[in-house]
Amino acid sequence: MATAEAYCVKCREKREIKDPQEVTMKNGRPAIKGTCPVCGTGLFRLLGSKDKEKAK
Repeated sequence: MATAEAYCVKCREKREIKDPQEVTMKNGRPAIKGTCPVCGTGLFRLLGSKDKEKAK
């Protein structure tokens, strides 16, 4: 899996997602879920169909 970044609300910066897990939301859209490596806050990034292909 390629490195994924998401915006951390607590740090107010884009951070690389620690321990990323690919999940599927209830509506069927793919997403990546993990934690912030600095503060430990949960990070979540929605993926589009093109992003999902890159993540593989």
